[in-house]
Amino acid sequence: MKRLLAAALGLVGTFAVPLAAGAQEGAPTPEWQKVLDDAKGETVYFHAWGGEPRINAYIDWAAREVERQYGVRVLHVKVSDTASVVSQVLTEKSVGKTSGGAVDLIWINGENFAAMKEQGLLAEPGWAETLPNWRHVDVEDKPTVTVDFTVPTDGQESPWGMAKLVFLHDSARLENPPATLEALLAHAKANPGRVAYPQPPNFYGTTFLKQVLVDTAPDPAALSEPVDPARFEEVTAPLFAYLDDLQTVLWRQGKAYPKDAAHMRQLLADGELDIAFTFNPSDASAAIANGELPETARSFVLDGGTIGNTHFVAIPFNSSAKAGAKVFADFLLSPEAQARKQDPEIWGDPTVLDVAALPEREKARFDEVDLGPATLTPEELGPVLPEPHPSWVSVLEDAWATRYGAE
Repeated sequence: MKRLLAAALGLVGTFAVPLAAGAQEGAPTPEWQKVLDDAKGETVYFHAWGGEPRINAYIDWAAREVERQYGVRVLHVKVSDTASVVSQVLTEKSVGKTSGGAVDLIWINGENFAAMKEQGLLAEPGWAETLPNWRHVDVEDKPTVTVDFTVPTDGQESPWGMAKLVFLHDSARLENPPATLEALLAHAKANPGRVAYPQPPNFYGTTFLKQVLVDTAPDPAALSEPVDPARFEEVTAPLFAYLDDLQTVLWRQGKAYPKDAAHMRQLLADGELDIAFTFNPSDASAAIANGELPETARSFVLDGGTIGNTHFVAIPFNSSAKAGAKVFADFLLSPEAQARKQDPEIWGDPTVLDVAALPEREKARFDEVDLGPATLTPEELGPVLPEPHPSWVSVLEDAWATRYGAE
């Protein structure tokens, strides 16, 4: 999570839209009014990754708005590993703490969501689809808003933003970047030390493994199912053949790895790497705005598509402030909050909403967002390749460590 990049902090200009932030059209339904009444005065402990100042600032802004509008206090509990939060909720369940839990809302997706769902650690199914702003979610053209790493969400997590693997290059130094994995390997061989990926289990390193796996697997359908140990070697043979070829021409001969996407971006800016990658399509534009990449930096994707997913917020089964958590989750889905989040100078995280179907005054919020010079259009981003089943993550990481970790 999924995520991230660095960009300029600060406030965007005021949107010329008559509705206040997060405001709903019309009176609330009796059911939602009860949620609002129950939520007033609650404190929501929102456990979310805290490693990016821009995202932290966005969460702080959203928390202030929700407290101002609805009387709900949101405290951002900054975490470095979402799996530790899952373990905390599981521990509470194991000792019989079925209410009054310490975690009210979690930023989550992928294997962590699958683990919570399997262990019965989530609030009741369907709650996300009762949120008033759910009506704006693009469930038709963004199928990952209801399926998380092949696992149906069943309304037990609310979509917050979209992510897609995007590659970066400096067009002043590399005019025509490779458009396929084969071309990427050829470029690496012709230019030793100019290509890299972070070491798994870093999120971005694992994402690169999954991209190669999805691109090369002889039976892609096998990836949508739990790992079959009997077929693992067969399915992953092309992946590791590719990585074997790449290993000797990697940055620092594969004896060291970039720490994460931000490190790759810095190496690109410093001229050490020709290609970096991120899981946010606005990353290059945000980095240009922040002076971290030159004006000539651009984004590209591979022919045939790249891996993409949705990141969500979820309520644990024993949350102390379920009503407040729902109010905050609904605000995060509002056109105001989603448009602000999509601005590269704020976060640059793509929206989960169907912008074309919004009322004109809400659509205007998105029209006023400058996505920057290096952000690809939806058409340019190409197809979204589905994530493998969550069970593939740890198995892939273990296999990678066995093969290359000692180097």
